[in-house]
Amino acid sequence: MSEALPPPPEFSRMVKVRPHPPEALTIEASDSERAALAQRFGIAAIDSLVAVARFAEDGANVSVEGTVDAALVQECAVAGDRFPVKVAESFSVRMIPPVRHPTTPDEEIELDEDDLDEIEFDGESFDLGEIVAQTLALAIDPYAEGPNAEAARKEAGIVSDEEPQDGPLADLLRGLKKN
Repeated sequence: MSEALPPPPEFSRMVKVRPHPPEALTIEASDSERAALAQRFGIAAIDSLVAVARFAEDGANVSVEGTVDAALVQECAVAGDRFPVKVAESFSVRMIPPVRHPTTPDEEIELDEDDLDEIEFDGESFDLGEIVAQTLALAIDPYAEGPNAEAARKEAGIVSDEEPQDGPLADLLRGLKKN
């Protein structure tokens, strides 16, 4: 039985870095790529997604620094209505040649702080689009609140996130605070 192949990336932009990387590159997601990424990230829509990256060689490694600018539409975690969100996020990664990983399951890997920003690549090219997609994913607030969140709380009888105002639980909490 053959293993299922992973789905292709929604936003792929392969960058060839050998013999030399480009100095800078701007990439923009198409309508279909933005729709696929919005579905992947569980948000209503991505209206625009543009990234600018700068490259620098460091021996076999390639440093990539850049910015991601996006216009999203998210659903409010409280009211459920949709609202626009702007994202402006910077990123910095170091592309490195493949590293030998432990062959036994008990062998531990120690990571330094700098190792967390390293991504292995084949030494010839890498997918800048996926770096941008992951940067955007980390910038999305999964509990974003829209402009009607406070009104929805009041309508539901929630005056404070910390303390319910009415009902048996509120009475119990007030009783506990007095003790």
